[in-house]
Amino acid sequence: MKMRSIATGLFIAVTLLGSQLSIKSLAGSHRASGDTRFTVRIENISSKDGQTASDGTKWPFALSPGIWVAHDKDVMLFKEGKAASRGLEMQAEDGNPEGLVKMLEAQNHTGHGVFNTPAGASGPGPIGPGAAYEFTVTAKPGMKLTVALMFGQSNDWFYAPEKSIELFANGRPLSGDITSRFVLYDAGTEKDEEPGTGANQAPRQKAPNTGEDEHGTVHKAKSSSFFSRTVELLRVTITPEEKM
Repeated sequence: MKMRSIATGLFIAVTLLGSQLSIKSLAGSHRASGDTRFTVRIENISSKDGQTASDGTKWPFALSPGIWVAHDKDVMLFKEGKAASRGLEMQAEDGNPEGLVKMLEAQNHTGHGVFNTPAGASGPGPIGPGAAYEFTVTAKPGMKLTVALMFGQSNDWFYAPEKSIELFANGRPLSGDITSRFVLYDAGTEKDEEPGTGANQAPRQKAPNTGEDEHGTVHKAKSSSFFSRTVELLRVTITPEEKM
């Protein structure tokens, strides 16, 4: 069967993001002496032939817009075993980071931002096979990075580091492939349907937040075969800017 195209399955939430959020850091673009600017790139490296559902349908793996947080104190976007916040529910179900942004703003946190426009694109959208997001983070030694973005063909799954990522080791900035730090989580907010086929999943649902409530807690999505396939589907790299 013909694979559904990403273009016809854009997340409804993304159409709302263009005028509300931008890729620019909410912390501003100025660097203090001793700060390092990092470029983070999230690539969809999944097969362009798509994934195969149990009925033989082909569907493209996709990733949603997301949120990043640079912090020196603990920042909890979620906690395993606890119910998801409304902000995390929006991110995990609809690929919409707006709720998490508002949560951080309410906490007077300034070192965060969103990524919603694929590299080389003119407007917000998800990334399908071969596409990527890029964003920059400015940090100083002692700071960590947290990221969250949706597994787009799910009801409420999202990728995030299992632990906040230390941006420096012995004073040296982190560099290289950090994909292995990311884990697939289930937010526990909406009942799961088979990935890539569910009527209540973002590319096919009639409106955001329309699936049946699960009333569960955040947990690793170990029951899915996709849990062990992270490095086959996406690549996350971080590159520090060289000092001049």
